[in-house]
Amino acid sequence: MAVSHSSGTLTWRTRSTAKAEIWTRPTPGRVVLLLALAAGLAVGVWALAVRIGQGLSSTWLTSITPWGAWVALYIFFVGLSAGAFLLSSAVYVLGRHDLEPVGREALVVAILSMGAALGFIALDLGRMDRALAAFFFWNPTSVLAWEMRFYILYVAILAAELWLSVRAGREARARRWLKALGISGIPIAIFGVHGGTGLLFAVLKARPLWNTGLYPVLFVVSALVSGTALVTLLYALRPVVWRRNVDRSLLSSLSRALLAFLAVEGGLELFEYVVAAYRGEPLEGEALRLMWSGDLAWLFWGVQVLLGMVVPTVILLRRPDRPTAVAAGAGLVIAGILAVRFNIVLPQMLAPVMEGLPAGVYLPSAVEWGASLGILSAFTGAYLAFGTWLPLHDGEAADAGREDR
Repeated sequence: MAVSHSSGTLTWRTRSTAKAEIWTRPTPGRVVLLLALAAGLAVGVWALAVRIGQGLSSTWLTSITPWGAWVALYIFFVGLSAGAFLLSSAVYVLGRHDLEPVGREALVVAILSMGAALGFIALDLGRMDRALAAFFFWNPTSVLAWEMRFYILYVAILAAELWLSVRAGREARARRWLKALGISGIPIAIFGVHGGTGLLFAVLKARPLWNTGLYPVLFVVSALVSGTALVTLLYALRPVVWRRNVDRSLLSSLSRALLAFLAVEGGLELFEYVVAAYRGEPLEGEALRLMWSGDLAWLFWGVQVLLGMVVPTVILLRRPDRPTAVAAGAGLVIAGILAVRFNIVLPQMLAPVMEGLPAGVYLPSAVEWGASLGILSAFTGAYLAFGTWLPLHDGEAADAGREDR
């Protein structure tokens, strides 16, 4: 290993090498995980090749059901990104030093989640090569055109924050820049990224269940739930993945925050469903029927409500500082939010838009499953790479920052 002229850089590189050795030792569990990720990437490459060659005919989407799993996963990962970023802002903007051990990791999660989200929505485009047309032929009244610009600005802010937090550590000047970037990024994440994604749905008058002013707010709160849940899950798994200790008081703080966000999100969903049921719109009624007593009832009651809200609430209330229990609870919350995303997309796609028209029928095709597996494998592999070669955990960035002083 090359010896640096800076003790801080030496510490950083030494720790990165030590973490890299965790994933190069041939233990059965690590070998299985790495082989699974490689297999997932291979399947994803095959699915992408078929998707490019055959277009959307390789999916089971139709003119009646034009949106499916890829759109649901797109809004799911946008929510993960925005929520993780807002959690990091509690560290760099609000000065919550008790949350500092997860600050940089939250930024990494936000960046990778945004990459996954853009990958999913790119797959869903009929002509992926025309994605940049919105930049060259900008319609200022288009929500999507604004959304694309917000995405680019948001990712640039995330990358700058991560670079500053890793390279400069606790340097006062870097802290000021981090705070300034965090302050500028908060409204972009709330109103432009995930609130804006909710607005994409809310302005569609042909789908009454989406066409409400509460939808963008619900998307933002749901983002806080999913982003906090993912960061909490990764922190609870830190002893297993990175062989690093967990601060039980921090774990309790994350559990309490997750429970608070989950309660608010559940209340907003209840309001949304009650108002829709009282309106008595035929299309809304059919969408609600599909969720509550129809083909999607298992997803709503079994996954979204029971596994995604009730069970994790009990777990996190009883064992808020137990890593295994918190990991299980946070993982269930993530599964529940994923069910929420599918319950946003599918009922409105399956319900006929006018009386007398046929209902939609949809299941993801092998290409849809394969491409999704590929993106999820790339997301996991990229997280492991970031965590291995960058100082994301306690104290490492502070050591690296001494290089600049």
